[in-house]
Amino acid sequence: MAVQSWIDVLKSSKKTALLTDGKRKIHYLFADGKEMAEEYDLKTDELVVRRWRHKNAIGAVGQWQVEVGDPIGGPDASSSSTVIKENCSNPIFMRRDTKTGFQWRIRNLPYPKDVFTVSVDPSERCIIVKTTNKKYYKKFAIDDLDRCQLPLDCSALSFTHANNTLIVSYKKPKEILILEQELLKELKKIKGPCEGDADCKTQ
Repeated sequence: MAVQSWIDVLKSSKKTALLTDGKRKIHYLFADGKEMAEEYDLKTDELVVRRWRHKNAIGAVGQWQVEVGDPIGGPDASSSSTVIKENCSNPIFMRRDTKTGFQWRIRNLPYPKDVFTVSVDPSERCIIVKTTNKKYYKKFAIDDLDRCQLPLDCSALSFTHANNTLIVSYKKPKEILILEQELLKELKKIKGPCEGDADCKTQ
């Protein structure tokens, strides 16, 4: 079963932990060289950050790619290596999960709710967001479901709109909830150093 395969991959990866800033930070190193970094809120156990890093064809380590959480550096951060900056009024897409659902926030969308259509495309395994005024269009996958090879369910999808932000929610299937509970038990067994300890190993 694909769900069990993914939990086995997670369990067999090399993991290091660090407790700091009210978060449990976990770094995974997989057998194929990929890296994943996660951060969990220590009070709620909610996942607040997940990032991935891959090696390219010649073995060089790439940049961290955000799957869950705010974009690296934040949407308004300036970078000395970037000459052209994205307009701060452009839509900003990010994923913020809850304990029971996957959730995406798209900021800077100042249109009324009835302009938006949010749907599931089972054949392409993605969620599609579009507007009737043709001002916005976005397709995105649910990586967790893809990794576990679980089908998409139209009835699990919902959305709301407030303060120029579209919030798209997808209820987590029971297989994902069980996987997350099992993984959290494993992560809590890792005795990572606390903030201020010597020899803290981080990514």
